[in-house]
Amino acid sequence: MREFYFHVFTTISESPFKFGMIYTGSDDGYINLTTNGGDSWTRISNNLPQGLWVSRVIASQHKQERVYATLNGYRNDDFKVYAYVSEDMGKTWKSITNGISNAPVNVIKEDTKDENILYLGTDNGVYVSFDRGNSWHEFSNGLTKAAVHDLVVHPEANDLVVGTHGRSIYKADISDLQKHSTIGNKAIAVFKPSPVQMPRFRGRSFEPSATISFYSKAKATQGINILSKGGSLLNSIKVNADKGFNYADYDLTITSGGRKDLMKEDSKLSIPKAQNGKYYLPKGTYTIEIGSQKTTLEIK
Repeated sequence: MREFYFHVFTTISESPFKFGMIYTGSDDGYINLTTNGGDSWTRISNNLPQGLWVSRVIASQHKQERVYATLNGYRNDDFKVYAYVSEDMGKTWKSITNGISNAPVNVIKEDTKDENILYLGTDNGVYVSFDRGNSWHEFSNGLTKAAVHDLVVHPEANDLVVGTHGRSIYKADISDLQKHSTIGNKAIAVFKPSPVQMPRFRGRSFEPSATISFYSKAKATQGINILSKGGSLLNSIKVNADKGFNYADYDLTITSGGRKDLMKEDSKLSIPKAQNGKYYLPKGTYTIEIGSQKTTLEIK
């Protein structure tokens, strides 16, 4: 089968604010709007680059007049970034591509809770914006190098689900991204992970872990320290952090030296060696330290 070109819808989006208000995009570069359920249509893409594939059009879930659109020119050997927002239902458009590396754009989505947060998928990965597209940051740490064709924001689980071209499906907890307003001008910001239920048979067929999420103002190697209540260093891991939000998996182990220090702090503690030869954190509350920033980790 061959691919068909022109006069084919590639994307459709209905506004949650008004019944019958629908946007469509097609493979010949046209974006059209109806406000009466399809009885009549208005073309709203005349001021956009022409002849490109409309990869996505999204009616905002936060404001009735707002709409986002992405265009894709790879079929014409055009690998520029095309992403736009309109605040007046497509009468005027603004380019929102600052910080995105050249690559075809496939999808854009709004955060379900914060209107300022946007997610964008390109042939090179995922980006996130905290200012409605005025600037973008890479959000691909842990993703395989593959085109991102779809994004879904789960409104209850606070997960971003990423669909790639033949390289599986990924998900990321975006709860911490929604706390972006607390970062300010900090070089590092570390977020409290969810409490971890330590399994009884740790170190056998199942190895527990915690995900440590943090923000780094610059790309750099960061040290993550795990400290006891008394300040003893129990473990330390190195992470090659990207600029922006990062996620590090910590296997909840402690060093033999950390074990000795922890047992000195509390003589009642028993920290046996697991079947895999490792020592794990006992139940309690610990400190995660990255640079000058700290948060707590609870083991249940």
